[in-house]
Amino acid sequence: MASRLNFPHETVGQLVRFGIVGFSLAGVYSAIYWYLATYVMAPVLAVIIAFLVSVSIGFVLHSRWSFRGHGRQEDNRLKIKFLAVQTSGFLLNEVFTWVLTGPMHGPTWWPLIPAIFLIPPATFLLNRQLVFR
Repeated sequence: MASRLNFPHETVGQLVRFGIVGFSLAGVYSAIYWYLATYVMAPVLAVIIAFLVSVSIGFVLHSRWSFRGHGRQEDNRLKIKFLAVQTSGFLLNEVFTWVLTGPMHGPTWWPLIPAIFLIPPATFLLNRQLVFR
């Protein structure tokens, strides 16, 4: 199947590892965000805390496992690029959260749908092309 899509074997492996880590991080993010947004603070503020926790764990797991052996040794530029990619995901989460829980008056769980299904594929592509090249 990988050959039909013209993906190198390495990319498929990275995508699988990224998916495993990403699914786990989505669970961490979702649990933190939902609890805080539902019981403690405004949803857009809950995104900040959930993001900081999950991106910290994500950097370690993605740099050491998802994209292991790919690209340059870990350095400050790598960290800055990773943070920039994750910040783009954070900003998207904030926009979705604000729109869905603010103007649309939706429940606090609505923003989890794009946070789980739209943003991770986008950050995979950005990480693969810009960070772990």
